[in-house]
Amino acid sequence: MSAIFTLLCWGQVALADTVLVVGDSISAAFGLDTRQGWVALLEKRLAEQGYEHQVVNASISGDTSAGGAARLPGLLAEHQPNLVILELGGNDGLRGQAPAQLQQNLASMIEQSQKTGAKVLLLGMRLPPNYGVRYTTAFAQVFASLAQEKQVAFVPFFLEGVGGVPAMMQRDGIHPAAAAQPLLLENLWPTLQSLL
Repeated sequence: MSAIFTLLCWGQVALADTVLVVGDSISAAFGLDTRQGWVALLEKRLAEQGYEHQVVNASISGDTSAGGAARLPGLLAEHQPNLVILELGGNDGLRGQAPAQLQQNLASMIEQSQKTGAKVLLLGMRLPPNYGVRYTTAFAQVFASLAQEKQVAFVPFFLEGVGGVPAMMQRDGIHPAAAAQPLLLENLWPTLQSLL
């Protein structure tokens, strides 16, 4: 009897859909209690609305698209997600790395995810204007171009209503404050919900 029960429970766990979030400090809730972060709020909302999804937050503060691309194969193998949310690129931009390299890394991550059968949600980023019009435009275009080319769900600017708004940012002016986390969730929720 116990063996049958174990098999039934294992089957239920195996059937649970998994949402894998691969991001940087914005998704790792840098400077906050992780329970305040948008990923934790997402997990709570999914449960409240009856979605039987497990959320795995594989975000690391300071990570770049290259770091995410290197980590992704192991994460896909371990968690076998149905949906992958990619929130990377901000650190690439802040370090002035070539947009072409960002595009290559994100394209690789999208392709790897799609090969496993997972849906992908790409969260777009933008840089502060002090990086210059040419660079900031090329940077933002990477996300839009990839979304169109790879036919993936896309949020053009994940930090809409947050980035550059003092009340929504921590003292460093880079990381979203606790007050911004529900807004971040709202920014992606309509697009995410259509994928669930």
